[in-house]
Amino acid sequence: MQHALALARKGIGLVSPNPVVGCVIVREGQIVGEGFHQYDWRDHAEIVALKSAGDKARGATLYVTLEPCNHTGRTGPCTEAIIAAGVQRVVAAMEDPNPVNSSQGLERLRAAGIEVFTGVCEDEARRLNEAFACWIRTKKPFVTLKSALTLDGQLALSQSQKNPGKSPGKRTNDAWITSEESRAEVQRMRHASDALLTGIGTILADDPLLSDRSGLPRRKPLLRVVVDSTLRLPPKSRVVKTSDDDLLVFTCASLDSAKARKLQDAGAEVIRSKMKNGRIELTSVLAELGRREILNVLLEAGPTLNGAALAAGIVHKLFLLYAPKIAGENRVPFALAQKLSLPPLHNIRTHQFGPDIAIEAYLRDVYKK
Repeated sequence: MQHALALARKGIGLVSPNPVVGCVIVREGQIVGEGFHQYDWRDHAEIVALKSAGDKARGATLYVTLEPCNHTGRTGPCTEAIIAAGVQRVVAAMEDPNPVNSSQGLERLRAAGIEVFTGVCEDEARRLNEAFACWIRTKKPFVTLKSALTLDGQLALSQSQKNPGKSPGKRTNDAWITSEESRAEVQRMRHASDALLTGIGTILADDPLLSDRSGLPRRKPLLRVVVDSTLRLPPKSRVVKTSDDDLLVFTCASLDSAKARKLQDAGAEVIRSKMKNGRIELTSVLAELGRREILNVLLEAGPTLNGAALAAGIVHKLFLLYAPKIAGENRVPFALAQKLSLPPLHNIRTHQFGPDIAIEAYLRDVYKK
């Protein structure tokens, strides 16, 4: 199953809006077939593995990271192919979170006389497909709030720390809070995401590209999403200048305004969003992204949008990277929100990237029925 999970990870960035799935077929202690799913290949992982195994699948054990489908979508049911191949035993890491198929695939296999086991490496498999589980059940994406912080909880260093001995405006490596290892992990997180969401404050402060620079293959470009209620986004900002059908701007301003037209002429898609308490309603932003088959959103923003997202209850997971640095002044806190009340964190894990420590913790369980 660990090998099947490793195969499944090869589909990251290549399967959305489908789940990532890996499959291994074993006969007499030997791997006779294997495969993983890619959206453009159409074939599910089980079919790829069965084709690889050929006649050796008869009497074999099939290990798969997700319950085989028992319905017809872009392809026929994998259950029928497994039965026809003469597979004797199926070991599935987890049940399918898709309500259309959940438990039905396993029941169909049992009805055909195939031994079925579930729950092997289930936690790992669930983490791999938490975004798919969220979207298939709610039609809204899974949101991970990622921030890089100093030990005293700041999102930015002081000006003197950013550019020690340098004139203002000249960026050095010291401007980064976290290490190269942490920044490489963030690029991997971007690669695994369908969209990156930020606020206008981050654009004005940092002029970021918001791109996936992991170098890993992906089926669709990373969608860059900016929340900008009054359309302050500069047409000459790097995110606009590099837009290529991959930039969405949510605003409360009129779409007929000169600002909107300039951004549209520059290649940005500007969307007028619903408002709540004088601000863009973030739940409506997620609903629109979900409609576009965006499963996984990485939120990289400043204190205002972080606070608004947490207050609105749209964040599923926190990924906080702490660097061994002290900002020494309370200029850019992690989140700003009045009377912020959050549920207890669960499934907490820690990671180390170079000298930095990351805390990964969940606010919401997408698998909870």
